[in-house]
Amino acid sequence: MNLFSKKLLVVLIAGAAAQVALAAGPVATVNGTAIPQGHADALITEQTAKGTPDNDQLRGAVREELVRREILFQAAQKEGLDKTPDVATQIELARKAVVIRAYLQNFVAKNPVTDADVRKAYDEIKGRLGDTEYHARHILVDDETEALAIIAKINKGEKFDDLAKAHSKDPGSKEKGGDLGWNAPTTFVQPFSDAMVKLEKGKMTPAPVKTQFGYHIIKLDDTRKMAAPDFEQVSPQLKQRLQAQSLEQHILQLRTAADVK
Repeated sequence: MNLFSKKLLVVLIAGAAAQVALAAGPVATVNGTAIPQGHADALITEQTAKGTPDNDQLRGAVREELVRREILFQAAQKEGLDKTPDVATQIELARKAVVIRAYLQNFVAKNPVTDADVRKAYDEIKGRLGDTEYHARHILVDDETEALAIIAKINKGEKFDDLAKAHSKDPGSKEKGGDLGWNAPTTFVQPFSDAMVKLEKGKMTPAPVKTQFGYHIIKLDDTRKMAAPDFEQVSPQLKQRLQAQSLEQHILQLRTAADVK
């Protein structure tokens, strides 16, 4: 069975790696064509990064894989397939993908996310979340007049849950009687969260709360203390997130500066 995914094909296009490999001697020669050692090194590095042990078995498998690829490549060349427009386009896209990956890796290396950056982000998120979770439910409608009529029905004794199932346009909570589950206030848009946190347990908003989604009737079922996850528990994910944000910001800057017509 082939040990390698199709993604490894792009590694073979990196010219710089090939030049280094020639100095080290070929890993094999197929019909007079040398396979640079660097190609094998690249595949071995990728496999060991995935947890595969670096041993004679892996190196033998890599050598055989490269030999098979070279044989197939030569066969394809004889038929002129490498010169067809479709294949040439795919080769160019693969070449660009390798260069782009190298550029992004270089950017990350030159602009590392520090431990201080991660700690700052953690403290900011923790501060925004607060220390209390809210179990709320709501009824969402398009029209304020309809919302006021529903509030009047609830005040006369009709059940909030039943009216949510009958009238709410929120598909995620409608069939659950408007139940939104446990959430931090930052989960919701500000007009909603501002009204929710002011409610007493078991009470609902006396007037509809308007957001960009429509008019909400909010009821607070309960509250509970919320413990934020430890810094050590979430720091790897936070670091990855900050790196992604830094990359995205850099790409947007390049996009803004580019002359695109």
